[in-house]
Amino acid sequence: MSKDEPDLPDRGEAFAQNMAKVAEISAQIWALMLESKASPAPTGGELAAPMLQFARTFWAKPEKASDSLAEYWGVQQALWQQAMAKWTGAASAPDAPAPSGGKRFAHPAWSENALFDYIKNTYLLTADWVQNQVSGADDLSEHERKKLALMSRNMVEAMNPANFFALNPEVLQATFDEQGGNLVRGLTMMLEDIERGQGNLLIRQTDLDAFKVGENMATTPGAVIYQNEVLQLIQYAPATKTTYAKPLLFVPPWINKYYVLDLNQKKSMMKWLVSKGYTVFIISWVNPNSAQKDQTWDSYLDAILAAIDVALAETGQKSLQLAGYCIGGTMTGTLLAQLGKADKRVASATFLTTLLDFTDAGELQAMVDEESIKQVDTMMEGGFLPAQYMASAFNSLRANDLIWSYVVNNYLLGKEPFPFDLLYWNSDSTAMPAKVHHFYLTRFYLRNAFAKGGLTIKGKPASLSDIRGPVYQLATVEDHIAPAASVLQGAVQLHNANTRFVLAGSGHIAGVVNPPAAKKYQYWAADDPKTDDLEGWRADIEPVAGSWWFDWDKWLKKRAGKRVPARDPGAVNGVIEPAPGAYVKKRFDLG
Repeated sequence: MSKDEPDLPDRGEAFAQNMAKVAEISAQIWALMLESKASPAPTGGELAAPMLQFARTFWAKPEKASDSLAEYWGVQQALWQQAMAKWTGAASAPDAPAPSGGKRFAHPAWSENALFDYIKNTYLLTADWVQNQVSGADDLSEHERKKLALMSRNMVEAMNPANFFALNPEVLQATFDEQGGNLVRGLTMMLEDIERGQGNLLIRQTDLDAFKVGENMATTPGAVIYQNEVLQLIQYAPATKTTYAKPLLFVPPWINKYYVLDLNQKKSMMKWLVSKGYTVFIISWVNPNSAQKDQTWDSYLDAILAAIDVALAETGQKSLQLAGYCIGGTMTGTLLAQLGKADKRVASATFLTTLLDFTDAGELQAMVDEESIKQVDTMMEGGFLPAQYMASAFNSLRANDLIWSYVVNNYLLGKEPFPFDLLYWNSDSTAMPAKVHHFYLTRFYLRNAFAKGGLTIKGKPASLSDIRGPVYQLATVEDHIAPAASVLQGAVQLHNANTRFVLAGSGHIAGVVNPPAAKKYQYWAADDPKTDDLEGWRADIEPVAGSWWFDWDKWLKKRAGKRVPARDPGAVNGVIEPAPGAYVKKRFDLG
């Protein structure tokens, strides 16, 4: 024993003291949760009906079910034999196939220790079997299959043995080495996270003290030059002596904060655009509460129109270039369809990872049906959906990475998560105005009314064919929110727009926020797509290495007008406050 290592009596005393602290903190956690009036997050609707249909389907063909179960138990037996051989030190053990466990089973004991190896492989076998039964089931509707696939994946991820104290060798080793100090730190963090969520557990994914909006995030210079009850309009300061005449206005998602496009000076799309000579404006949406209970989809469109008029007045132009990201793009699309060809204020439109056709609306679609919308409506009695519910929904789409890995790291191992700007932004969730959110779920996710017809915007029918070009449409290869194939399907239906379709590497965030200096990924680009077959479209297009931002810059320049003297923010409308403004700084969880 090292002279620096405490002897056994000291270790035992330290362990006992830490366990007393664990009991004390646990009691505080239970008391807080029992006293809390926090409502449970929406679950994604009624699961009983598709589960019942799955059970009927599974047993409707007894021979197929029997073969599947026999195969499962055959592999299970081989796993047991393999574990016993390892346990007894046999020279060789029978092969037992099992899927890879990934980084959650990286600790050596998961493979070297016979017991933990068996636990791991049994879990992986069972998880794989359960999900295969769902994917291979007959007589399920597409929505039922998607919902069961998501729910079964969340179930098996929740049951991962790495999530449990007694089944995780890394946690057991840490508890022994630290005499339970890891559990004291972990439960202290859990208590803080429940207090921060006012009774709901808000799992921290990064060091929340490492970042501050306006200090080391969202720092591109500019000013708020206009505001109303739902938005602030930011104009960025020029970085060149001359700029293009036509301004560029961004409509970000109202479901997230805009500063994902201005995370820091190395990643900022806003800073890059300004450096290229564009006069850039961006909307910063308010984080809604009961004051926004009467806001509607149409009133949000009126707010965008007001921002357009302010940007045009500020620059002395008759038209501008408009860009929408994700849901901001969907809202922008409906606005352009409603305005029609008579309105000349928008010279071009860019849609970044934007769904216009919701036939296949990604994994979130599995959570949306009539029952789930009723459930969400009950959560919005104050006129808005609290921010933590949407955050929970998005995190559940990647539960292993965004929930369970942090449960183990934070609460069982007692480790603070690493500082990561994107995860700070991810946890900076926004509330949803009730009427706006209900309209979005029913008209788009449930009815796909924009693509199928039947959508009414500001009293007028609106459809994809009403959108006039030119249009720049970006999809990303690994997008689970706006699948690339669905984005292409919407682009093909823009019959009255000259559309440039671009497919970029990576996913919904990293594929968009891909600064050229990073030299990451690649993209495929072509004009006027005629097929909605994504692979068919890409087959004859040579990929271009690096960021798609260069391609977009060339496209924007052609429609940006001549160069004019650079404009200072608020030279016409006046300055309300420096960027990034007050609206974006209001977090729902940190006061």
